[in-house]
Amino acid sequence: MTQDLFRQDAYLRECSAHITAVTDAGIVLDQTVFYPLGGGQAGDSGVLVLADGTEIAIADTRKGKDGDGHPTSDIVHIPAPGQEESLAQVAPGAAVTARIDWERRHRMMRLHTTSHLLCHVVPQLVNGCSITPDYARLDFAMTDPLDKEQLTAAIAMLVAAAHPLTVASISDEELDANPALVKSMSVQPPRGTGRIRTIRIGGEGDTPLIDLQPCGGTHVANTAEIGAIVVTKIEKKSATTRRVVLGFAQ
Repeated sequence: MTQDLFRQDAYLRECSAHITAVTDAGIVLDQTVFYPLGGGQAGDSGVLVLADGTEIAIADTRKGKDGDGHPTSDIVHIPAPGQEESLAQVAPGAAVTARIDWERRHRMMRLHTTSHLLCHVVPQLVNGCSITPDYARLDFAMTDPLDKEQLTAAIAMLVAAAHPLTVASISDEELDANPALVKSMSVQPPRGTGRIRTIRIGGEGDTPLIDLQPCGGTHVANTAEIGAIVVTKIEKKSATTRRVVLGFAQ
């Protein structure tokens, strides 16, 4: 089992850890700041620094799977190719420092938070999404046309309003009683622990609630941190789907 430190604090850039397993899939740690691919968000990259200073470049991060392909509670750090000599030093029990590519992660945090703002601006169910370091896309189940400039302006207003973001949780029963909290048709919140992580934007005191939904991804603490984001493309993917692509303003 890998303790997922990024769930509690998305701003952690590194942590100390111990290797618990080395498999054909990659390196498993007892705890990590690396986010694994999931919920539409890409996995983190970075380095694992061994006790002697040797750096193992990590190209991707994934959730572990058992022999039958079922997900486990492990998080697997996938080394970049061409590091055979360095990887020969890696063994269970060894101490490492896990350090993410912070600039890459922070770009995804900004885009992921913007995708939540977009769910407020376009209040329709989402049937597909992707969060990468360079762009984010959301597919909305809808038939009405959308306007790039209008969406960009609406997002800019929410960013400028500096709405705080709060990480909390609800019980399985609370989610069952409020199914509208789930905005995604393609990704369902993970269950099994009795608590489901939520992201709330706004809703502090007298401030308006902008968005509240289950989400396991990484986000910025305040919308003002997002900066300048624009809608770069709107596509009609099908008769009932409109794709909105977000990118950083040049």
